[in-house]
Amino acid sequence: MKKIHFIGIGGIGISALARFLKQKGYEISGSDIKASKITKELEEEGVNVTIPHDENAIDNQDYVVYSAAIKESNAELAKARKMGKNVFSRKDALLFILKEKRVFSVCGAHGKSTTSAMLASLIEGSMIIGAISKQFNSNMLLHESDNIVFEADESDESFLNSNPYIAVVTNAEPEHMEYYNHDLNRFYGAYTNFLLSAKIRVINAEDDFLKTLTKLDAIRLYPSHDIKDLRYFIRNDEPYTAFTLKDLGSFEVYGIGYHIALDASLAILAALNDLPLEKIREKLKEFRGIKKRFDIIKSSKDFILIDDYAHHPTEISATLKSAKIYAQMMGFGQITAIWQPHKYSRVTDNLEAFTKCFKGVHELIILPVYSAGEAEIKIDFESEFSSYNPLFADKIEREESAIAVLKDGKVLRKIDKGFIIGFGAGDITYQLRGGF
Repeated sequence: MKKIHFIGIGGIGISALARFLKQKGYEISGSDIKASKITKELEEEGVNVTIPHDENAIDNQDYVVYSAAIKESNAELAKARKMGKNVFSRKDALLFILKEKRVFSVCGAHGKSTTSAMLASLIEGSMIIGAISKQFNSNMLLHESDNIVFEADESDESFLNSNPYIAVVTNAEPEHMEYYNHDLNRFYGAYTNFLLSAKIRVINAEDDFLKTLTKLDAIRLYPSHDIKDLRYFIRNDEPYTAFTLKDLGSFEVYGIGYHIALDASLAILAALNDLPLEKIREKLKEFRGIKKRFDIIKSSKDFILIDDYAHHPTEISATLKSAKIYAQMMGFGQITAIWQPHKYSRVTDNLEAFTKCFKGVHELIILPVYSAGEAEIKIDFESEFSSYNPLFADKIEREESAIAVLKDGKVLRKIDKGFIIGFGAGDITYQLRGGF
């Protein structure tokens, strides 16, 4: 039995790879800088996890795979190289993990996790995605099939190693530009190469860049006129979206918002290559959403709490539109937004858009920047966001049906009524959930 060690195994994407290979029969070990819900779950699944990183974790493994967050100075990585191990970045590991698969590869700056999870509801095959599908209660699903739905990552060009049979691109808005040396030609060139490497291509043809690829042989979605009769409804206090797609009839999907219909439409068009239309229509109803994407973690008649992963202004704007619709349908007039900025570089690169994307919220609470390992950059949040008269806090703490807002160890206020939504890709999700 081959042994594989994953450095940074607590990451949502790399943990899915570890789970997939474990189910395929490999002996898996891993490490991370600190314990998390994911590392604890992996241990319960039989994975030996070392916390924190320790060079002694490298022993008799055949392969060592490290996440994009791992620096060359990492003790485990340095020892693995010194011992002459077969060492692969996550990006390069994809070449042998996916090389013999029929990959439905989904990428884009926004919506790729939701689209991937929807597609996994439709396609009879395996799944490796960067979020927890509520339908499967996992970010990984192993199925005895050559088909695999894979959430591809453009942040380090690793999507180019995903061996796409079908390439789905939700959008190509510039993100992670520090990796591309802020070179738009290189960034868009990577997307073009990704699409050209696939046999079948499905694209959002109204994206600013994708609409320029007029000579590309692709299945094109024009959301503004291909998606019609959009309506929202509540079933058992949960949100749903119904819509008509092209001449394919009506569909119903869990979630609320125009972007939900867009993501579902891309998944449908990708699945049509493999499945009959009526089967797609029925299977789409099995999708139950994904954790941390408009994730309703508490709902009562006077208190609703939602956790959302949105960490880019475009995502926050789209999610707030959905939140306003849902709040109104549930009888709530005002929205409190709690924002944990993610990465100094992202905030500075998109500062103007961030100052606009929270328009319409009744109250904005801003937490400290989740640096994700970046060096601090001075940002005058008080001045830049003064129009919102925001409340600045150090952290929040969850109670059963309330959120306590803390500053300098003291409770500034307690929110036990209203519609509250948290935004961020850092540890805000754990603050919102607490022990519940």
